[in-house]
Parts: sequence; C-alpha cells; structure tokens
Amino acid sequence: MTDPATHPATHPATDPVSAAAPEQRGVPFRTAVRAWFLISLQTFGGPAGQIAVMQRTLVDEKRWIGQRRFLHALNYCTLLPGPEAQQLATYVGWLLHGTRGGLVAGGLFVLPGVVALLVLSAVYVAFGDTTAITALFTGLAAAVLAIVVQAVIRVGKKALDSRALVAIAVAAFLALALFGVPFPLVVALAGVAGWALGRWRPAALPQRKAADGPDAGPPPVISDDVLHHEAPTTRRTLRVLVAGLVVWGLPVAAVALFTGTGSVLTEQGLFFSGAAVVTFGGAYAVLAYVAQQAVDVYGWLQPREMVRGLALAETTPGPLIMVVQFVAFLGAYRAPGALDPWVAAVLASLLVTWVTFVPSFLFVLLGAPYMERLRGNRSLSAALTGITAAVVGVIANLGLYFAVHTLFSETVTAGPLALELPDPATLRWVPLVVALVAAVLLFRVRWSVLRTLAVCAVLGLAAGLAGLPLG
Repeated sequence: MTDPATHPATHPATDPVSAAAPEQRGVPFRTAVRAWFLISLQTFGGPAGQIAVMQRTLVDEKRWIGQRRFLHALNYCTLLPGPEAQQLATYVGWLLHGTRGGLVAGGLFVLPGVVALLVLSAVYVAFGDTTAITALFTGLAAAVLAIVVQAVIRVGKKALDSRALVAIAVAAFLALALFGVPFPLVVALAGVAGWALGRWRPAALPQRKAADGPDAGPPPVISDDVLHHEAPTTRRTLRVLVAGLVVWGLPVAAVALFTGTGSVLTEQGLFFSGAAVVTFGGAYAVLAYVAQQAVDVYGWLQPREMVRGLALAETTPGPLIMVVQFVAFLGAYRAPGALDPWVAAVLASLLVTWVTFVPSFLFVLLGAPYMERLRGNRSLSAALTGITAAVVGVIANLGLYFAVHTLFSETVTAGPLALELPDPATLRWVPLVVALVAAVLLFRVRWSVLRTLAVCAVLGLAAGLAGLPLG
C-alpha cells in the first residue's frame, strides 16, 4: 500500500497525519541512538530529574520535539502503569523512528541501571555481612527516609489542590496502614472516586492552567501540530498486542517449564508481571505493595533489606522501580532450588527486569497512535486525578513502613487490627541521626539526592568504623 506521507500532492504537508518520517527530515537513526545512550548515563535522581534531562536534550538543545508535544507525550505516559520517564523516552523514540526507535530509546534508558544494580546486588550478597558494608547501607537506608518524605511533599503539592483529593489521599493511607487493603484495590477505588467526582462534582477537581505555551527558538523537527505518520489501525493494534504478550510471557513460561511451577523464579516472574500492570504513580507508590508481598508473603528478603535495595536504586541511573531487580536477586539466591545460587540470582534478576519493563513498551507502542483521543477524555483524566491523589497516601504509607523497620530493631503487634508498631526500647540512634542530617541537606541546604546519599553513606561508614552500635 502506498504511504500517503510520500505524496504531498494528494496529502498536503498541512495534513497532520501525513508528515514524513523524522529521519527523512534530519534525525538519522544513529544520531538518535547516540543521544539516547548519553541520556541514559544521566538518569539519576528519580523521574523528575530524568524528565528534566530529556527536556533539556530533546526540546531545548536538539529541538527534535517541541515543548507542547513533549508535555502532551508526558501527559499520556502518566496515564499508564509503569515508570513514566522510561515510557516518555519510549514514546519520543517511537515518534522519531517508529517501533525500533521506541525500543532503542526505552531499552537504553534502563540498560545502565540494570548493569549497575546487578553488580551492586552481587556485592551486597557477597560482602553484606561485613561491618563496613553494613555501616554503609545503614547510612544509605537512613537517607532514604528523608527522600521518601520529600517525595510525599512534592507529589502532594502537585496533586492535592482540593479537599476532596486530600480526602482520597488520607483514605488511601488509612486503608493501607490500618486495614491492609491490597494496593491494586486502593488504586482501583481511587480511580472510581476520581471518575465519580469528575462526573457529579467537577468543581472538586480544579482545572490546572495549561503549561504548554508557545516554543521559543527555531522550529522543532517534529512540529507540535503534526501527528505521527503511523495512524492507528485495528491490524496494527492486534499485531503489537500479540507480539508484546508473547515476548512478555515466553520467558516466564520457559522458567516454569524448566524449574517447575513452584520455583522461586516462576513465583517472581508471575508476581512482578502482575505488579507491572498496577504500578500507577511511579516507583514509590508501588514499592509499598512490593515490599509487603516480597517480605511478608514470599519471604524473599527482610524489611531492612528492602530499604537498602531502594537506596541502591537511588544511587544508580534509570527508574527507581529497578529495585525489583535487587529483590529478585536476593530471593533467588536464598532459595535457588536445583540451580547454583549465583546462577539462580542472576537469572531471577534479569527475568524480573524483563517482565517489569516489557509491559511499559507494550503500553506505549499500543496506545501512542491513540494519544490525541486519550488526551481529550475528561472521564479518564478525572480517574487519573483520583489515582494521583491516592498515590500521596500510598507513598506516605511506604515512608511509615521504611521508618519503622529502619529506625527500630524490633516491632510488636498490638490492637484489634494487629498493627505492627515499633518497640521504643529498640530505637537505633545512628540511623535516626543520619536521617535527620539527610532531611537538613535535602530541605534546608537543598542538595541533590545523589549528593545527600553520598554524605549519608560516609556518615554510616564512619559510625561503623568508630564502633557505634548499628543494630
């Protein structure tokens, strides 16, 4: 079939669907690959920092995409479960060079973090019992408490601009902290609440001012008013869906076949495949769910180790959800079955990374051609607003969970709801002091996350070498 984008006489250049592919207008694929690789090496500091790097590189410096188009793509990615920064990279890569561009951009976005965290996980398993490593992780874990508090404040300022949304956030926190409501159910109920407010009380969901003003500087390669040349079709949707599901599920099926349905690798493959479709609100939101399941249900690691894993993810490039790689590594190493522990750990780490990120590619490549329709859907936007509000409560619950298991050596069960409360007599002074230092550095001095983590790691190491009690 003839590509209408190559026949301007029939489809003039002003037709938004008929734009030529960007590579034909000055963005060679090799140039884009090099740019994505350089971006991947700068993706520290969580989604805000990662999005800022792409904004500076793609919009401000290279002018491959306009400001409005960049924000529209970001808005679409926030609708999806999964790491929005990685999905934004996938979307822009698809916009530039189609499916191969999306795969390369999204893949390079996570590759450095995968390699770095795999190495750090191995170091932790091999040397984690030494005094120096224990002290180092004590400092990092304490810093994570201040980082999570910072995340609650940042998300709350953006998301909670009405009393109704504050109520949703508080309800989500209480549902998780007091009643143990499953995380996916909290997300679903928040979405329903947001939809209901948008339908019957729209004033409870204030309309935010548009932030996508006109661009300054030379026109971008991809005009804000031009849609991608690949139009949505049923045939394309089915092809992408079938291919994505096969690529997603085949490794899990292979692991189940060769290691058994009850092996830790199969359990992890199935669990994290399910977690990948409910990770609304970013890594901090889903980590409470992952921590509860990985620690209390499957027993893959201890609560303090979950905090240490997040600290490692904070120090490496890529999405913070990469902490699941650390979880899988430890769980498989300790229950390898018939495999060598190191082999099982590496396989589990790679498998969980695969099933966590393949859905992100699938969601973007499936939905990107329909972005304009989704962007104008008021009901969907209202549901997302409710979910975003609940995320504040979810992250607050995560902070509470981490604080209990980082600042206290033991917990007690109390009350009719069997709440897990800290034992005040087991307060750990070193993590408390380091956490307070981290809070001062983040909130008063306004240091970056990476710089704060480095200082707290040194403080923890100094405390360990000085013989101060860490446990």
